[in-house]
Amino acid sequence: MSSENEKSDEPEQLALIRETVRSAKVPRAKPRTWRGAALAKELPVARVVVNKGALHLDQFFDYAVPEELDETARPGVRVRVRFGAGAHQVRGGRREGGRLIDGFLVERRAESDYSGPLAALADVVSPEPVLGPELLGLARAVADRYAGSLADVLQLAVPPRNATAERKPSPEPLPPPAAPEPGSWTRYERGPAFLDSLARGGAPRAVWNALPGPHWAEEIARAVAATLASGRGALVVVPDGRAAGRVDAALTEVLGAGRHAVLTAEAGPEKRYAQWLAVRRGAVRAVVGTRAAMFAPVRDLGLTVIWDDGDGSHSEPHAPQPHAREVLLLRAAHDRCAFLLGSTGCTVEAAQLVESGWAQALNAGREQVRRAAPLIRTVGDGELARDEAARAARLPSLAWQTVREGLKTGPVLVQVPRRGYVPRLACERCRTPARCRHCAGPLEAPEQQELRCGWCGRGAPDWHCVECGSTRLRAQVVGARRTAEELGRAFPAVPVRTSGRDHVLDSVPGRPALVVSTPGAEPVAEGGYAAALLLDGWALLGRPDLRAGEEALRRWIDAASLVRGQPEGGTVVVVAEPTLRPVQALVRWDPVGHARRELAERAELGFPPVSRMAAVTGPPEAVEGFLAAAGLPADAEILGPVPLPVVRPGGPRRPGDPPPGEQWERALVRVPPGSGAALAAALKQARAGRLARGGGDPVRIRVDPPDIG
Repeated sequence: MSSENEKSDEPEQLALIRETVRSAKVPRAKPRTWRGAALAKELPVARVVVNKGALHLDQFFDYAVPEELDETARPGVRVRVRFGAGAHQVRGGRREGGRLIDGFLVERRAESDYSGPLAALADVVSPEPVLGPELLGLARAVADRYAGSLADVLQLAVPPRNATAERKPSPEPLPPPAAPEPGSWTRYERGPAFLDSLARGGAPRAVWNALPGPHWAEEIARAVAATLASGRGALVVVPDGRAAGRVDAALTEVLGAGRHAVLTAEAGPEKRYAQWLAVRRGAVRAVVGTRAAMFAPVRDLGLTVIWDDGDGSHSEPHAPQPHAREVLLLRAAHDRCAFLLGSTGCTVEAAQLVESGWAQALNAGREQVRRAAPLIRTVGDGELARDEAARAARLPSLAWQTVREGLKTGPVLVQVPRRGYVPRLACERCRTPARCRHCAGPLEAPEQQELRCGWCGRGAPDWHCVECGSTRLRAQVVGARRTAEELGRAFPAVPVRTSGRDHVLDSVPGRPALVVSTPGAEPVAEGGYAAALLLDGWALLGRPDLRAGEEALRRWIDAASLVRGQPEGGTVVVVAEPTLRPVQALVRWDPVGHARRELAERAELGFPPVSRMAAVTGPPEAVEGFLAAAGLPADAEILGPVPLPVVRPGGPRRPGDPPPGEQWERALVRVPPGSGAALAAALKQARAGRLARGGGDPVRIRVDPPDIG
């Protein structure tokens, strides 16, 4: 085609394009502010909670509902709103401007409490209602308990939207199953009665000390089945994906497929959201999941279960950092449903539930315990000092002998504490922890300087042991070297497997092998371990933590529960001083008695959970100003502040650590029972006031901190 022809055709082509555009249906663009649009004829006001976690914005905001959004703007749906428009930005009776943010519509109203012009809802993201009144009430209660904002809790409670999963229908709900047989619950004195009460629609509350062995997952599944048989729903929260997998398999075996949902991060966003929607829509009535599942919107909730509440994974690291146990307790009280706290060990909080009469103990008799538990043997400092094998290779002769005998019939577990535990000072003669006379906090000597309290910061130059009178201190054992190479050389024909933070094994075969694991990463052995070694007990007992003894016992019992019972030859050797309370509790297999004694001691000293406590951290001047301005309850006691360790730039950081290189302080605020709600409210109000006045200092608040030294 010549250039002349191109020029002659150009006007004709442009005219054709214009005509095509005129005849096409022009898509309607979404208006930015719905200026001039008619409002809904009925209930034209939408009350919205916006996704802004700032405490001074912890309230509902009213928006106008355009007529076009009237049908989809239902309570519980996700919406988009403009936030931050000033009062001067008003056109056509509508506020304009501001930034588009997400939120949830919680209520439609006939009129607003706000007398000025309202901004309009920008859009309804999805017509799927995801926030019901029960979940909203729970989120509000959790926010108030932990001095946090409702928006932050809703970020934890409602998973992100997945459009693909939302478009798919959920399965039809199945009819209630038949009530299950008691099964292994007959080993517990009140076990069958507990299941029977659930099946009849009752709301029993129990603290369950589970027997060692693999039956705990099946026992949880039978409790869930009994609840479903009554026409109600059940929620089970476990610490990790491995435990969720065991309960999932047990539920499938007891109930069959299609009756429960699994909510874990490993499922991926689409599958997890689809499972969550099935629960929200009532397609399934049973849920098992990890920490985030504590907010699962189970319909007609009849039972909440938490397994191993002492595991740190149950504590949420994101604001306002709630603990799954406390959230499930709130749900049990609000919904008046059954509650089951189960573990092979026993936390002080669990013991308090029983002591207060809120829950009943669900334990097995001593004969059952003796048949299920392995034989426990101890090796103390005195024996280690006289043992040539221990001095040469860190393993006492008893441990070598136990490994050799165990390998004849199956795998042997070796638990080795992780590196990096900070030492706590204790009496050199009797190992009693060194504590402050004023507040009973742990004493420390940073960089070999003078003794001072890690809580209130007071010095202790004239310290002496209250048990034996000695004035000499020792820093208890720190960390442990991995022993896989040593054991591999000692038993060259035996395979050695490791399980730890980088690579956690779920299970191992029942063949002879050495399995070296860090606490909490122990794999399940097919048929149970023949023996177990619990090495370097001082590394667990010597942590600068109020829960050091409780945590050490929990780790030991969890590992020993994987060992065959004493009648089958199962043996556990723990390398720790046999006179210590946690070691004695392990030997007797009496975690409940240990928790009760810990509770009585904490009550005498005013420690949590008998008291309520909050940690306030930040730069020194910010902490001082915050505490001075906060209207704390009259019975509040401030401990500290004390300096926190400076985080090295480029070094590892834990959640809650100060910025690298900055010197921060921490103060503990303690109140007696009954004043916890007042403390949380005062801290929340003080921080909200500082934020509203532009006080951007990085003061952090944590109610019920898990680690207080």
